[in-house]
Amino acid sequence: MFPAASSGIASLLLDGGRTAHSRFDIPLNINEGFVCHIKPDDDVAKLLQQTKLIIWDEAPMVHKHAFEALDRTMHDIFNISNSCGSDVLFGGKVIVFGGDFIQILPVVPNGGRQEIVNASLCSSYLWRKCKLLSLTRNMRLTVGRPTFEVEEVNNFAKWLLDVGEGNVGGSNDGEATIGIPPDLLIDSTSDTISSLIDFVYPSIMENYNDRNYFSNRAILAPKNGVVHEINDKLLALFPGEEKEYLSSNSLCPTEDANADQQKIY
Repeated sequence: MFPAASSGIASLLLDGGRTAHSRFDIPLNINEGFVCHIKPDDDVAKLLQQTKLIIWDEAPMVHKHAFEALDRTMHDIFNISNSCGSDVLFGGKVIVFGGDFIQILPVVPNGGRQEIVNASLCSSYLWRKCKLLSLTRNMRLTVGRPTFEVEEVNNFAKWLLDVGEGNVGGSNDGEATIGIPPDLLIDSTSDTISSLIDFVYPSIMENYNDRNYFSNRAILAPKNGVVHEINDKLLALFPGEEKEYLSSNSLCPTEDANADQQKIY
């Protein structure tokens, strides 16, 4: 099995997983007609030849050119005629694309809806050869839970799907008023951020040294500005001196001296 994912976070959830760009040497800046930096006689090519199944998680968030580049590369590795009309895709290997098109789609700078849809996997010539399988049961959130919690989880999951599919708020043209279930609302209107912190992290001053306390709780926010505001409020509550740790990321040139692309490890 050859596991990969479109994002670093998703790759951590796979046993032996890596990002697809790292695993398949996909160029960072990719356009139509590009190929991956995999030569037919290198170690990655030999590993692909022995692979029976490739899993690519969070596939909808990657530009279609990345999948097409891998398809052309694998045709080259296995010496198969490469064309958009070919019945053999990805060198004949089985690939499972996981993901949800309701979630994050490819990022197209300054692109509108038409450009984003055109960049998606479903707009590629590969899509007509894909077999669509739908997962309908959330096993990870229901296994081992009591019956009343399973029903609550299923109801919440159904509500999220209805929101994503546009079934909440009545007939609309893309804009609708959606009612939030009462059990998800915070009644306080004076300081909503502080109320959210109190709800997610009750008795935080008695538990701030407990790792398990924080590992079981999280606040998600759509914008970095809100994240910074929540972090600042939380850090102000903790005793001691604040410390900031910075990470460093850099681009590494590819091994191909003739290639003008770069990749991230």
